[in-house]
Amino acid sequence: MALRRALGLAGAVGRRGCCSKVGTGPALGSPQRQRQREGGTGGGRGEPAPPDWSPRPPHSARCPPACWKPFGTWSVAPTSPRRQAVCEQHGHDESMHRLEGGVRPRTPVVWPQDVAQVQELAALCHRHRVPMVPFGTGTGLEGWPEPCPCQGGVCFDLSRMATISELSLEDFSVAVEPGVTRKALNSHLRGTGLWFPVDPGADASLCGMAATGASGTNAVRYGTMRPNVLNLRVVLPDGSLLHTAGPGRHARKSAAGYDLTSLFVGSEGTLGFLTQATLRLHPLPEAVAAAVCSFPSVQAAVACTVQVLQAAVPVARIELLDEVMAGACSRYSRLELPEAATLFLELHGSQQGLAEQQQQAEELVRLHGGSIPAWAQAPEERERLWSARHSAWFAALALRPGCQGYSTDVCVPISRLPGVVVETQRDLRDAGLTGPMVGHVGDGNFHCILVFHPEDPDEARRVHDFAERLGRRALAAGGTCTGEHGVGLGKRELLREELGPQGLDTMRRIKAALDPHHLMNPGKVLRREEKGVGGSNLATAGGGAAGMLRLSSL
Repeated sequence: MALRRALGLAGAVGRRGCCSKVGTGPALGSPQRQRQREGGTGGGRGEPAPPDWSPRPPHSARCPPACWKPFGTWSVAPTSPRRQAVCEQHGHDESMHRLEGGVRPRTPVVWPQDVAQVQELAALCHRHRVPMVPFGTGTGLEGWPEPCPCQGGVCFDLSRMATISELSLEDFSVAVEPGVTRKALNSHLRGTGLWFPVDPGADASLCGMAATGASGTNAVRYGTMRPNVLNLRVVLPDGSLLHTAGPGRHARKSAAGYDLTSLFVGSEGTLGFLTQATLRLHPLPEAVAAAVCSFPSVQAAVACTVQVLQAAVPVARIELLDEVMAGACSRYSRLELPEAATLFLELHGSQQGLAEQQQQAEELVRLHGGSIPAWAQAPEERERLWSARHSAWFAALALRPGCQGYSTDVCVPISRLPGVVVETQRDLRDAGLTGPMVGHVGDGNFHCILVFHPEDPDEARRVHDFAERLGRRALAAGGTCTGEHGVGLGKRELLREELGPQGLDTMRRIKAALDPHHLMNPGKVLRREEKGVGGSNLATAGGGAAGMLRLSSL
């Protein structure tokens, strides 16, 4: 009973406790969210409601009952069809990586409501050696963790923790909990003259964005998540609490000791639970103008980008679409774009300076054979352009209805970008693959959205091989195998090649110091060293022929 009171399950709350609803609606990738994408009406806020807390120890055919005993009164376990649906919903993200044979883990799910509950849950898991998996909005792109040897573990859905606090207009900072998404924060900031600019395509949770080191279209001006996180409140695997910059601190810079904040940004949930992030805010620009520019070739578009950056034109966004993606976005979003290499760009500045900056950008575009239409300055016009850019994933899938998509993610020095892009396009043609290209060209980061049929093992194998070649091509050019999606399950071998044995060993030592029992997000970033732990596959949600493809592993 004391445990129930500590978790807020006693009294009038009763058995439902903090598990009566999913606070932020269906996860991406769930059937409910798929219906929303297709224009259906199911799956509004608070649906589907998770089942009641189970008063009995949950059982699993692959995990002995003793493994679940500590969670007997407040876990959601796969013991009924409804509970199985909730557990499976939390058993994947938006990636194409799945467990062996396409089987998803059916782990129990818990919904802590505050940091104290996260600490108590983590301490119990640590004491009983139960793996732990943080879950935000399910928008990750590099795979669900590997199972422990007994196929056990607990998923922590942190969406109930959605407090926005410590907003300081003078210090340009705010603190958010894991349930707060990017759009929710900017809605909260409306009227303050401030905003948080980092914008990955999905409306991800901000703590999840910090955990993956996310980026977006604004990175060329405002940076990625890493420089925009000032402090983190982390629950470590043993349940202890860490403030990476010290409790209550939100200074813009510090030379005090090791940079613990940067250690946890990009750690992908392998070192602890990010239960609060203190973020750097930015003033809204006084004036904004956007335009779409077409070029005779990808090389010309990239060369123009380099000169725009060298000329210090204050671009806030500069996005590259190859001719295939430009045509796909034009049809999908009903724009009138030529099927040619295209730049979407946006300038932020003062009313007085914007006209001069527009003229400077136009001259550089014309110098490289491009043409600029009228600048869009009205908010609704700019929103239409960037909505088309953010719909690139769906535009690519529309090229081959009924197929699946797989997004690659590499980043190279800008000077090497034209050659890498041209070589990648040639590789796509030689491999016979559909892979329209889009990228944050201002910092050398680009993606190929590979559209393939999941039941065609030959095509799935070609997709996998292409992704491996692309990662190594980026490394050979002095770049990285991932600019913003993270390592996850699919890029562990490429991580070894990128960092080298000593770099990887240093990461293992850090992991062992903070999580000696390897309970946090097991198998992600660094492969579990226990024997008998399976690899991951490039597969569809339902398995299929693509589920037979084994990804490289450490």
